[in-house]
Amino acid sequence: MLDVTAVDLKYGQSQILFNVALKAEIGQITAVMGNNGVGKSSLLKAVSGRHPIARGAVSVGGTPVSLISAYHAARAGIAYVPQGREVFPMMSVQENLETGFACLDKPDHIIPDFVFDLFPVLRDMRARRGGDLSGGQQQQLAIARALITRPRVLLLDEPTEGIQPNVIQQIGDALKLLRDQGQMAMVLVEQNADFAYRIADSIAIMEQGRVKQVAEKSNYSKDMLMADLAL
Repeated sequence: MLDVTAVDLKYGQSQILFNVALKAEIGQITAVMGNNGVGKSSLLKAVSGRHPIARGAVSVGGTPVSLISAYHAARAGIAYVPQGREVFPMMSVQENLETGFACLDKPDHIIPDFVFDLFPVLRDMRARRGGDLSGGQQQQLAIARALITRPRVLLLDEPTEGIQPNVIQQIGDALKLLRDQGQMAMVLVEQNADFAYRIADSIAIMEQGRVKQVAEKSNYSKDMLMADLAL
C-alpha cells in the first residue's frame, strides 16, 4: 500500500534522511525502530507532507503522492498521528474529531460509529474540552481524529509515550483490530520495544538517517531486536 523510495530530507543545511526506502503492506503493522535522533519521526513527517523532501517519491496503492502539503498527503489517504498528539485544547472532543473533515468531500463529513466502538471513552466525553482529557484519552482522540479521514495508510509517532499501561493495552488492541480488518497499512514509530514487537508484523531498523534492515517478525526474535537497538 505504501511505498517510500529513495527519500532524502534536510533541515536547512543538515541532511536528516539518506536514500530511505520503506514499504508497508495493507493489513500489516510496520514498526520503525532505532535510537533517538536517527530520523524516525522525520520519516513520518516526510511521508505525511509535514516537511518537504529534498529527493525521492512516495506512492499509495501504486499512485504517486504529492507531498507539497499535509493536505495533499491526507487527500491521498495518508493519516498522521503526531508525537505529542497535538489535540486542540480549547475545542471539544467532538470539534477535534470534526477537524478530520478538512480533507474529505462534504458527503463524508460524518463521524463513523466504529471510532467510538474502538475508543468508547470518547463517546462519553464528546462535549469535554480536549485539554481537559488525560494523556491517554488525548492519544485515543488523536488516533480517532486520524481515522475520521478514512486513511489507507496510518502513521503513528510514539503513541505510547507518557501513557498509562492500561491505555497502552487499549491502544494496542485497537491497532490490532484495525490491522485485522485489512483495509489499511500502518507504520508505527515507537521507543517502547515490548509494545512494538508485540503488535508489529515487520520491523525496520533505522540508523543515522538510513533504514539499515527490514525483517519479518516471524524471522526476527525479540532478542535480535534488542541486540540491534543496543548497537
